[in-house]
Amino acid sequence: MASKLKGTKAGFILALFTLSLAAVLVLAACGASNRSQSGQASLSGSIQIDGSSTVYPITEAVAEEFMNIYPDVNITVGVSGTGGGFKRFTAGETDMSNASRPIKDEEAAKAEENNIEYIELPVAYDGITVVVNKQNDWVDRLTVEELKKIWSPGSKVTKWSDIRPGWPNEKINLYGPGTDSGTFEYFTEVINGEAKKSRSDYTASEDDNVLVQGVSGDRYALGYFGFAYYLENSDKVRAVAIDGGSGPVEPTMETINNGTYKPLARPVFIYVNKKSLERPEVKEFVKFYMENAPELVEEIGYVPMPDSVYQENLNKIN
Repeated sequence: MASKLKGTKAGFILALFTLSLAAVLVLAACGASNRSQSGQASLSGSIQIDGSSTVYPITEAVAEEFMNIYPDVNITVGVSGTGGGFKRFTAGETDMSNASRPIKDEEAAKAEENNIEYIELPVAYDGITVVVNKQNDWVDRLTVEELKKIWSPGSKVTKWSDIRPGWPNEKINLYGPGTDSGTFEYFTEVINGEAKKSRSDYTASEDDNVLVQGVSGDRYALGYFGFAYYLENSDKVRAVAIDGGSGPVEPTMETINNGTYKPLARPVFIYVNKKSLERPEVKEFVKFYMENAPELVEEIGYVPMPDSVYQENLNKIN
């Protein structure tokens, strides 16, 4: 009898334990369910971004990381160039715009006309990189004056020998960004003295990968584009040291960061529509961008801003 009671008591305790465990699991499941429905993991919606091909790799990398965490958010990143991106942004067609130059007065006026309020957020430093073919064994450096001689409107440079005596008497084939590119505008301003003033007889593309392919496949080619695209393709093209008046300096993370790679180092930006920031998926994405930019910017091949700049950007968002 005692043995039977002992067994009954043990069975009761086991049943009680099983019920308690089941209750704990149910509560845990409810808690997890509530987090997925009301927490950050429940973010959904779409974000439209367009603009600079230079800033594109940074924003695309951030977008991929963000969508890994929030798979119900769809982010589209276009590459119509800084000018093309601002056309869409100031018309209210996009939530964010990648830009390799600050917004122009006329673009800001268009935004105001369409009641678009925005925030400018610097995200990295870039160094416009002048490149030649790997088989080019005569160019060791170029001065700013020589670049102007090559790229200015009405340039008489058609052969390499027109730049320096002793260089090949071969046609120079030029590659560069299209006229909607912020890189094109910045380069022409600091080299030719006026934005968008350039010779037009060159192969132009808003897609920097097209420029890389052009230069890498032509021994007598010369082109320019963002530093990250050079780093990614340094096995295909060679960077040229630029003499801005203090001796030739090659583009590197260090020279871009300390300002010695001049005058081709510059900041790049994203612009965010304030109205779009009212949507939780957009605000969370921009916060995520600023919090992870230092690491991702460097991974991609750009120079990160000081931490204080990203913190200031976060303050603007909040």
